[in-house]
Amino acid sequence: MAEPTSEPPPELRTIADLPFHVLGRHPMALLVGRCRDAGIVGQSTREWFDDLRDLSLGLEAAGIVAGDRVAILSESRPEWLTTDLAILAGGAVTVPVFPTLSSAQARYLLRDSGARLAFVSNASQLEKVQSIRHDLPALEAVVVYDADAVGSSPSVVSFEAVKGRGHARMLGEWGTGRAFRDRARAVAPSDPATIIYTSGTTGEPKGVLLTHQNLASNMIASVSILALADDERALSFLPLSHSFERMLSYVCLANGISIVFAESTDTIARDILTVKPTLMTGVPRVFEKLQARILERGRELPEPRRSLFGWAINVGRARARAELQGRRPSLLNSVQSRLADRLVWSKIRQNLGGRLRNIVSGSAPLAPSVAEFFHGIGMPITEGYGLTETAPVLTGNPPGAWRLGSVGKAIPGVEIRIADDGEILARGPNIMAGYYHKPEATAEVLRDGWFHTGDIGRLDEEGYLYITDRKKDLIITAGGKNVAPQPIEAILKRSPLVAEAVLVGDRRRFISTLIVPEFAALERRLRDLGRPPADREALLGRADVVALYQEILDSLNRELAEYERIRKFRLLPHEFSIDSGELTPTLKVRRKIVEDRWRDTIDQMYGVQ
Repeated sequence: MAEPTSEPPPELRTIADLPFHVLGRHPMALLVGRCRDAGIVGQSTREWFDDLRDLSLGLEAAGIVAGDRVAILSESRPEWLTTDLAILAGGAVTVPVFPTLSSAQARYLLRDSGARLAFVSNASQLEKVQSIRHDLPALEAVVVYDADAVGSSPSVVSFEAVKGRGHARMLGEWGTGRAFRDRARAVAPSDPATIIYTSGTTGEPKGVLLTHQNLASNMIASVSILALADDERALSFLPLSHSFERMLSYVCLANGISIVFAESTDTIARDILTVKPTLMTGVPRVFEKLQARILERGRELPEPRRSLFGWAINVGRARARAELQGRRPSLLNSVQSRLADRLVWSKIRQNLGGRLRNIVSGSAPLAPSVAEFFHGIGMPITEGYGLTETAPVLTGNPPGAWRLGSVGKAIPGVEIRIADDGEILARGPNIMAGYYHKPEATAEVLRDGWFHTGDIGRLDEEGYLYITDRKKDLIITAGGKNVAPQPIEAILKRSPLVAEAVLVGDRRRFISTLIVPEFAALERRLRDLGRPPADREALLGRADVVALYQEILDSLNRELAEYERIRKFRLLPHEFSIDSGELTPTLKVRRKIVEDRWRDTIDQMYGVQ
């Protein structure tokens, strides 16, 4: 097994050690903050540590002991991170719950984990938990971040009240601070740290049990995919319930990087100008939407600025193709790039804060066209790969050595190999202890020391990993042909007219697809062609609109094998969403939900009545 390139700091054996490491090594005026209308409201390192210590002592006073499960049901905010580390410093186990889950979904997670305590953000999340309390015998109390949402129930208390109880212990009990540190030091690397439930793209969610060693080793090794300077600041807007964003938060804290949370997902455009981050993480869909928005604004420019914008984007793509394939751009392209940067690229970057230099994408493969676009305008995206079960990072593109379409090389301490059937296997100190209460499911994926990811991929001669598909997502046609849908869907989504595409055809005679149009781009295209507008339902049935999408498919089909070619398609009137259940909280398509919802439409394509 590969070994880390350097020894971790001795005070970072566990995540319980992290608060003390930050206090001792990174005294900062702004360590953690949150955007508001008036600017950033935040805490210094000392203030943050004192709050965390008081909260952990308050939890101990409430009877929470090592090994107890404590849930967090909240949008991302500073309190989420403080709560998480206060739980871990006391030896208890954090159970993140996505705030977008329904009451029934949250009930499953809270009941399966046996959570004794739940932290919630506001009145809406409190109501969600209270509506299922009767079915959660282990849940003793709920702690609410927003004090005005507490109400009169004796088993519902405010976040400030729990912290206040811990602070009173600090003032009134001799040696409490030392006892807090001793308690954290007593946490062993092999102790459980968190149970993170998988998104459940298929079947019942499974609780991934990760130890302190899993998390701490991944926190230390993940730094290898970042090129950090002394003035780093991160903007966080992804859910901390997502293992990827939570790990990046640990990495930031361990390396003295200020973390500022967006006020909400609706204020990111404002907040990025306030924070001026150097580091930002996202999932592919975030960058796809950002690219579409930038291109849309460019097309709306008056001439000759619109033509200049288009020229600069094309120059950037040419530069990116060369650099992402390990080649030097031509002399002409280098000269053009300097001019394009001065006239166009720098202005795009300025609209995103002007300082972004570490952009990390995870959760799913990034479309090559998106990678080319951002690299071309001087904002290269570091693509990584991992799963909740791997704590989560397995690979990442090394700084300055990106490869187009690749998710990079194994991080220190991790080993990757490809099985005979193409499945990606991994082993290392970050691999989960197992699925909580599910020994059979654990045995299916942990075999002979290797974790079976369920993803299909390949390694090149330099050790770069390329993801080609999900093993379980393979479509097997009635003719016995295996079709990997994700690469084909990614090509379809390169078209500015396509927002989403889902291939179907398992056990069917041929491949078909469901397409969600990018309606703003479609309306602009029709306007440019001099064709009349209409509402969505009417547009999708018009012959001229259908013909536009048929052209896209005809072009794609020429590049596909006969058995992969898309014979039929249908246009859908609405984008997929988390609320509709068609997307997971991490923005992955739930194929089964999509196929079930649009079953009649799919059957019509295959002549089934």
